[in-house]
Amino acid sequence: MTTPPTGQEPDYRFTLANERTYLAYLRTSLACYAGGLSAVQFLDLGPDRIVAKIMGAILVCAGLVTTAGAFRRWQLNQAAMREGARLPVTRLPLMLGATIAVVGLLGLLFSLWR
Repeated sequence: MTTPPTGQEPDYRFTLANERTYLAYLRTSLACYAGGLSAVQFLDLGPDRIVAKIMGAILVCAGLVTTAGAFRRWQLNQAAMREGARLPVTRLPLMLGATIAVVGLLGLLFSLWR
């Protein structure tokens, strides 16, 4: 059983904006899952396809981290709004951007190398 939230109920517009952000992160994590599974299934970057498997694993792991991080971010933001505190800083967008850039660069390099 969860404890009841403390503080004041935030303006519903902020609550809905927080929820939209959470859903946007979930869409991004779904895209990472789809991209990772597609990389493993369809990329032919060498005889044993190890590069495609690595790219796929990285993207699926990024999707898992994004899913968990999005929920945690939603919780922390909701709690901060109830208390009237500042919203916490997150590194989730930086992690996502860096991961996607690295996987894209890896794919580009191995596509040119072939």
